[in-house]
Amino acid sequence: MGESANQRDIVRASRTGAFIAADVGGTHARIGLVRRPPGAATIDVLHYERYACADWPSLTAVLQDFIGRLDARDAIEHCAVASAGYVLGDAIVNENLPWPVSIGDIRDTLGLHGLAVVNDFEAVAYACQFLRSHETTPIIHTAAEPTVGPILVMGPGTGLGSAVLLPGSPHATVLATEAGQISFAPGNPREVAILGELARGRDYVSYETALSGPGLVNLYRATSALRGSVATLTTPAAVTAAALNGSDAAAVEALDVFCGVLGSFVGDLAMLYGARGGVFLAGGILPRIRDHLIASSFANRFFNKGVMRPFLQQVPVRLMDHGQLGVIGAAGLYLHGSSVR
Repeated sequence: MGESANQRDIVRASRTGAFIAADVGGTHARIGLVRRPPGAATIDVLHYERYACADWPSLTAVLQDFIGRLDARDAIEHCAVASAGYVLGDAIVNENLPWPVSIGDIRDTLGLHGLAVVNDFEAVAYACQFLRSHETTPIIHTAAEPTVGPILVMGPGTGLGSAVLLPGSPHATVLATEAGQISFAPGNPREVAILGELARGRDYVSYETALSGPGLVNLYRATSALRGSVATLTTPAAVTAAALNGSDAAAVEALDVFCGVLGSFVGDLAMLYGARGGVFLAGGILPRIRDHLIASSFANRFFNKGVMRPFLQQVPVRLMDHGQLGVIGAAGLYLHGSSVR
């Protein structure tokens, strides 16, 4: 479906000056004042702030604070928001956000002429086309020449995000997904037992139940129960630290299971979307466990797909720092008229 006249007017106006782009997750909101220079394909971030969501009463309050820090000469009339979850009517729906989000409240309170809302991993996926190799860390090397094709971007944070970048002209297209809500599939008898623990008190166990910050805590509680030990750690950071320093056997097992399940799931998604262009891993957890991830069963589980092993051996997997990518991606999608409201 093509752009409406209103969308074209908004996009044309926002191209002439700076506007706000926000990347909102369950833990942090990253806000930037952005502008695309005339004739350029990339986007400049002129001012950038990161906010802890729990410290603020609403997303509107966060955006108001950011605008208050700008030069008074910067008249803000346009805003692009990349957020975890999905849009339903006036609301952004996601149980991981610390507060409800009203699209109308943001637009009316800030006096915006145009507001776009896209999925947060949709924005990260769009921005990954601007990444250079030295800005990422290889997790799985491949001797094959780089191939033009779909690029999978996914990663665990407060939730489990996933999107696919489809190369094209005049610009790439992004397929937003809710792949993290797919049913968790154990890959060995121990994971079957862990699934049984995860299912206690739940009607449905998704991959996000295991592959996220809260999911790592869920895995730790499950491995503790199976070992007959007391689960004393309550945060993803605590479980990660105990696993990396070897001070808690259940935490060590939980992190090992986390990496193995992640490898299996990423392999599934790479096959599903035919990710010949490669896989980028993001999210707040993985940079902290990079060395452990490389040494773990991640690669073996990624390749363990029967007759599809030769295909997956041609798919590079790289780790990227989320950083400002969501902000840049939200801005780029807005300039193409995506989800303007």
